[in-house]
Amino acid sequence: MSHDRAPTGFINYPTPKALEVPYKAPPPSTNPVIKGLTLHYLASIVASIPFLQSFLWNNAGFNVLRDKKELNGVEMRYDPAVIPVAQKDEAVVSYTNPTNLRVPPENAAGRFHTIADLHEAYKTGMFTPTDVVQSLLPLICRDAEKRSPHATAFIDTKVELVRIAVEASTRGYKEGKPLGVLDGIPFAVKDEMDINGYKRSAGTKHDYTEGKEVETSWCVKKLEEEGCVLLGKLNMHELGLDTTNNNPHYGTPLNPYNDQYYTGGSSGGAGYAVAQGLVPFAIGSDGGGSIRLPANYCGVYGLKPSHGRVSIAPLGHVANTTVVQGPLASNMADLEISFRVLAQPDPSNPISRQFAPPKPLTGLRKKVLGIYKHWFDRADPLVKEACQKALDHMTSKLGYEIVDLTLPLIHEGQIAHAMTILSECATSHPDVMGLTPANKVLLKVAAQTPARDFLLAQRLRNVLMQHLAYLFQKYPSLIIVTPTAPNAGWPIGKGELSYGVSDGNKQVRNMEYVWLANFTGVPCIQFPVGYVDGVQGKGKVPVGLSGHAEWGSEDLLIEFGYDGEEWLNSGYQGGRLRPEGWVDVLGLKRKD
Repeated sequence: MSHDRAPTGFINYPTPKALEVPYKAPPPSTNPVIKGLTLHYLASIVASIPFLQSFLWNNAGFNVLRDKKELNGVEMRYDPAVIPVAQKDEAVVSYTNPTNLRVPPENAAGRFHTIADLHEAYKTGMFTPTDVVQSLLPLICRDAEKRSPHATAFIDTKVELVRIAVEASTRGYKEGKPLGVLDGIPFAVKDEMDINGYKRSAGTKHDYTEGKEVETSWCVKKLEEEGCVLLGKLNMHELGLDTTNNNPHYGTPLNPYNDQYYTGGSSGGAGYAVAQGLVPFAIGSDGGGSIRLPANYCGVYGLKPSHGRVSIAPLGHVANTTVVQGPLASNMADLEISFRVLAQPDPSNPISRQFAPPKPLTGLRKKVLGIYKHWFDRADPLVKEACQKALDHMTSKLGYEIVDLTLPLIHEGQIAHAMTILSECATSHPDVMGLTPANKVLLKVAAQTPARDFLLAQRLRNVLMQHLAYLFQKYPSLIIVTPTAPNAGWPIGKGELSYGVSDGNKQVRNMEYVWLANFTGVPCIQFPVGYVDGVQGKGKVPVGLSGHAEWGSEDLLIEFGYDGEEWLNSGYQGGRLRPEGWVDVLGLKRKD
């Protein structure tokens, strides 16, 4: 196949077109770092003075695209959805048979309980779904008489709704008629989707349902139809606008591996709940790494699907050209099965309904990993070392080959992504009253974006998508690999938990790799590859590796994820670690 010709079977596939631009390291970020009471008072000043907002906008480097000649004459691309079209005879097939689940070995170090473990316990009568959920409720309910630290990961739990759902599952097992392997499995959802009977706060103190009854989002509904038991809505960074999950409104969940570190965000409640063993999987959202960064910092698995594949209809997205929904899970088998249910095409959604139903790969696959060395090497030494060991294992033991490649204007692309998602959020939230001080500043600064610069960002989106299309045609089955984050965790600073923190420098650094998948719409998986010593607190800090694949190639990434899991379970010295406070859900019930 020609490298400059779009393949058949896709809608909106970019014209494959390479652009070679010499690599240039970005200048150091010079955003002011403000926290605590200082942030509290300064935010009100900045939010009321447009001149200061414009100064901060320029200081952040958002004007950098104006002198890029490579963007001259390029058509703007506003929507990154590229769709592998379903054939007429393709239908949704259930892959929820327990015999299809490739769970970790029973003797694997640091093994987490899986969906299959819970299903087997229910099926044999060792426990009922009601037993397990009743053991969990005291740990996750914010209004419990003696509130557990785990409850900080949840914003709300409707106990009556939980009991109705779990009792239906228990009856099904007692009658010998469970709906399938997912029946009775507890899960939870980031508070950015609609659930009938719940408010939607998006991590704020507002109720965006305005007290009205809402219809449950499609992807959540699909899980409930399989018998999954929704435990509630999960904590998140307010409006998803940073990657720490610092939330003064509902409390900040602390990293399960080291409580002096953030969980990462904005799906930090999901990362915490999965890493602590409260649920085998959760649904998060990802507009700038918000599934993958908490999965990385919390040592679990996360999948950012192709843009538009997973539907949350009838609810719409606030940042429609960057945000997607996807799963976080404690192991690859649970990540795979949850994705296959979430990604069922939604007939009511104009993008989701056109996607081919997800299905496992069959036959042999090429194992090609691409690395942009200049970019990869910007990771901190300990992170780079951990990722390189995993890659060495894959090339020496698992049959992968590595190809060197380039990506144009990579640092400008990060700025273009940030400008895009922040502009979308600022347009959706013009009133900043009641928001945290950091977000008051961020949204007011974002609102200063001129149309000229926003449109230049969409030209760069097209350039990047065309270059990726060229690479995917040149190297079939290519997976572009990076560290998930260049840094090992994000330490919590003094005074940050009360009023929040505004640290654009760390935020930019933290997101150095994750933005590409959101801006271009490609799917991306993150999995843990090791642990390093923290700079503060007790406990190790997880490190993750990410893989980006062609639009619609989640199933290729799932196989890559299984190979990553094999490295952690059998290649990494000492094997996988569990957090010190990990909740043994089945053990809890044995003690009752």
